[in-house]
Amino acid sequence: MTDFIREVEEEYRRDKAIEAWNRYQNWIIAAAILIVLAVGAWRFWETRQKQAAEAAGARFETAIQLAREGKPQEAEAAFLEIARSGPPGYVALARFRAAHEIAGRNGAEAVTIYDALAADAALNPVLQNVARLRAAFLRVDEAGPEEMKRRIEALAAPGSAFRHSARELLGLAALKADDFEGAGRWFEMIVADPQAPQGLRERAGTMLGIVAAGPIGK
Repeated sequence: MTDFIREVEEEYRRDKAIEAWNRYQNWIIAAAILIVLAVGAWRFWETRQKQAAEAAGARFETAIQLAREGKPQEAEAAFLEIARSGPPGYVALARFRAAHEIAGRNGAEAVTIYDALAADAALNPVLQNVARLRAAFLRVDEAGPEEMKRRIEALAAPGSAFRHSARELLGLAALKADDFEGAGRWFEMIVADPQAPQGLRERAGTMLGIVAAGPIGK
């Protein structure tokens, strides 16, 4: 009796399965096709991304080699091309390297690129701050203290990874403007910071000696 009941149940389930298949087979086949197509498209996209990254990597290495060979204009053009057409992972790096090459012939143009990088919300904040610092470095000989503060004073705050370099640039800008008191404050922060690099602390100490001497002729 138990075997008979089991056979009836199996037959019933088989009939229901056949009925469900006959009713929904078109939908099931369509869903299967969509899954296959989606997987295929994803694999194709992955392959293309990998190929693009490998090609960009080779172009980036070529551009670096041009820079090493003392061919800044060729290197600049190569980096700018990657920045225009490369995959996202290489675009920011290429923009930084292009600005570095351009700085040798046109500091103002390089500052424009660094400023754009600093304002690019899609970038990692660390890279944005690197761009701010690089732009300030190029501007320190011409910019006044207020411009320099606007650019990098936030980077000089305690705990900032860039505070040492930012304080040195701010001190130099203040000194250039004959703000000896302000320059002294920035250089003293460097000297008093035990985490400041030794070389930077020594430079700051030297600058404090200049600050202490006061303006020439006064």
